[in-house]
Amino acid sequence: MTAAGTRTDGALAGVGLLDRERIVARPGFNRWLVPPAALAIHLCIGMAYGFSVFWLPLSKSLGITASTACPDLTLASALFTTTCDWRVADLGWIYTLFFVLLGSSAAIWGGWLERAGPRKAGVVSACCWCGGIILAAIGVITHQLWMMWLGAGVIGGIGLGLGYISPVSTLIKWFPDRRGMATGMAIMGFGGGAMIGAPLANLLMNTFKTDTSVGVWQTFIVMAAIYFVFMMGGAFGYRIPPAGWRPEGWTPPAAKSTMITTKHVHLRNAHRTKQFWLIWAVLCLNVSAGIGVLGMASPMLQEIFAGSLIGLPDVGFAQLDAGQKASIATIAAGFAGLLSLFNIGGRFFWASLSDKIGRKNTYYCFFVLGIVLYALAPTFAGMGNKALFVLSFGIILSMYGGGFATIPAYLADIFGTQFVGAIHGRLLTAWATAGIVGPVVVNYIREAQIAAGVAPGPTLYTGTMYILAGMLALGLIANSLIRPLSDKWFMSDEEVAALQAKSAAVNAGPTGSFGIGTGGLDAKAMLAWAVVGIPLLWGVWVTLRATFALFG
Repeated sequence: MTAAGTRTDGALAGVGLLDRERIVARPGFNRWLVPPAALAIHLCIGMAYGFSVFWLPLSKSLGITASTACPDLTLASALFTTTCDWRVADLGWIYTLFFVLLGSSAAIWGGWLERAGPRKAGVVSACCWCGGIILAAIGVITHQLWMMWLGAGVIGGIGLGLGYISPVSTLIKWFPDRRGMATGMAIMGFGGGAMIGAPLANLLMNTFKTDTSVGVWQTFIVMAAIYFVFMMGGAFGYRIPPAGWRPEGWTPPAAKSTMITTKHVHLRNAHRTKQFWLIWAVLCLNVSAGIGVLGMASPMLQEIFAGSLIGLPDVGFAQLDAGQKASIATIAAGFAGLLSLFNIGGRFFWASLSDKIGRKNTYYCFFVLGIVLYALAPTFAGMGNKALFVLSFGIILSMYGGGFATIPAYLADIFGTQFVGAIHGRLLTAWATAGIVGPVVVNYIREAQIAAGVAPGPTLYTGTMYILAGMLALGLIANSLIRPLSDKWFMSDEEVAALQAKSAAVNAGPTGSFGIGTGGLDAKAMLAWAVVGIPLLWGVWVTLRATFALFG
């Protein structure tokens, strides 16, 4: 244990509370404490998916009961007006900023994260995400849209990027025997954040609503405070394994697959390989198709099935009255919530399956199955078969989430683990791109169909489904071209040792478990899982309750 003591306890003089050297695990630490720490952060920042719950209340922040509309309002004037209510389209740019800044900040500061460690990155993420929401609350109070864009969209978006990638390389290093499962456990939290945050936001807005306020700014402040506590708890729960650590009794499966390397590629070289850009295309195309469905899920279900959702199969969308449209909108909200459940479950299921069948084969499943389901969706819609239609899109959204959860392990397989967090950060520019391409393509196709005289109904989305299938076909080709890297891209053992020398584990000596990570799900780990699991289960229950109306 002398080596372990040196590796985990030594040379801490002058090391700050947030520094990487401070969080090297000591003997007796249980690795199962790390995933709930990551979940604590991801469940908070995952509310980015649910921010649309604020759009309608904010569009009446001045008028309270009805929007104070200004016919001559433009996007530029909306940023500074204090007399006109904002339009939903003006507010929706915050959603775009979230994912553009997420991808950009992950790419810019991914290398810093590898040097600084996950605790410092988690703390900065908490300050940016929660501080951005507080600034957005001030923007609501002063009715300044530019301040909401800056606070929630820009500063909050930076927090999203750092929070999203903060646990990736750490979890992969803690679970080299289950890379896909480990990242799936954490990244599923990002998909589940809206399931908790959206109903919580509705509850708080209804609590704070008065004759002079829609209750949004108060909700922002309360949620920012709650999120800050959880995110700081997660950040301080992070630990990293000492150099040379591996799970008790586990040896690297060197001969298991030619697609899994035991070497490492330097961050400065990763983007110079064609494999990086092929994986970038794989992620971008998978996400573009999936995020397009997420953005149009509610109107798509309403316009395709219309009256059949409320027992009027012969009544089209245009023939529904206001009350009937309100009823089917509620059902469609349940559909969107159900897709969120598939999104979450897919992140864990597909990432865990990838440990068994390999990352490349998992993406083959995404693309082949996705192409078939998109191509069949118009048929299911024409048949009026709600069950098959909903199931097909549930599976599609499970693969959307699974793509996010599997990609870090895919990168680790190809590029090694030394810089996987930073490489993953740069790869998330694919998400930023898809966040613009997917919704824009889908929305413009729909608008073009309407302009051509296509009435709301199954045929309105037929072309869209085929185009999304085409995106996945391109992704299938890109995935098929991915091959193991040439030896020229890998660092030498001396380079790797030099990079690891800065950590507290200066001695590269022995490898083994060092008495770390052998606790399993003990009482402390179960308590940590309960802290994040109970809110997640509450979100699942609320979502399932809202989906019951979909099938009567």
